[in-house]
Formats: sequence, structure tokens, C-alpha cells
Amino acid sequence: MGSMISANKKTKEEMEMAMNKAKEIVASHPVVVFSKTYCGYCQRVKQLLTQLGADFKFLELDEMGDGSEIQSALLDWTGQRTVPNVFIKGEHIGGCDRVMESHQQGKLLPLLTEAGALPKSSAQL
Repeated sequence: MGSMISANKKTKEEMEMAMNKAKEIVASHPVVVFSKTYCGYCQRVKQLLTQLGADFKFLELDEMGDGSEIQSALLDWTGQRTVPNVFIKGEHIGGCDRVMESHQQGKLLPLLTEAGALPKSSAQL
């Protein structure tokens, strides 16, 4: 019975690998959305970024072998377990509500522009 319990626990090495992978992805792209395919909030964020013409990387955690480890690593890193989990220029922005709020306040486009995630023509909107 003890082996069944330990099989469900993530090893320290798995968690470190997941954290390193998440941080490497975030550092390698101007905008990153950690998402799940069935999440309506994730769809809203990806749709908004697409409408704005932003260049962004999204990862569907429910389709990744190490998705649950990455989601746990994101919780340790950002304090947020839920998706979408959005980063712009390496900085944690938050989830759907925070992204939509930033857009409504006119703060999202400047963040995307500064990150180099918008084509030059969109940046002038």
C-alpha cells in the first residue's frame, strides 16, 4: 500500500525538471499561456491575444505527459495553480480576469508591445 501512495507523489527531481522547463519556456518566448484544451477561460485569453495579433506560445497542460508536474511547479513559482497562467516578457501576469482587466484598462497592448509580441502595425493601435 505504501508503494501506491508514493507512486502518486511527485519526486523532487520531477518537480525540479518541471520548474526548469516552465522557466525555460517563459524565458524563451515574449508571451506564454499555460492552458488546458477544455478551459473556457483559457480560450478567452488565447482568443484575445489572437485578435490583438500577439505572437504567443501556449502549452496545453492536459495534453502534456508532464503537464500536472508543470502545473504544480507553476503553483510553487507564482502562487497560482489555475489556468490560464499567463506570462509576458518573463513576468507573471495572472489568469483570465487579470489579462482581461489589463486589456480594459489599456495596459495589455503596451505590455505586449514592450515584450515585442506585436507586429509593428498593431503596436500603433
